[in-house]
Amino acid sequence: MLKFLLVVAIFAAVTYFVTRRLQERAAPPPPRRAARPTPPTRPVAPDDDEEFLRDIDRKRRRNPPDQDAP
Repeated sequence: MLKFLLVVAIFAAVTYFVTRRLQERAAPPPPRRAARPTPPTRPVAPDDDEEFLRDIDRKRRRNPPDQDAP
């Protein structure tokens, strides 16, 4: 009787480890963490862009608004 229990225990352990190994192979890999987003290389808003503001200032100086218009 003791030999029978020993055989059943060994068979159960082998079955458990084989099943677990097969499940590990079939399981998809864990999802990778997303990389941190890179900060924008240019200003996001136009009013943060120095070149944009300089261009507006140049345009205002070249074409001043009419003083006579209401």
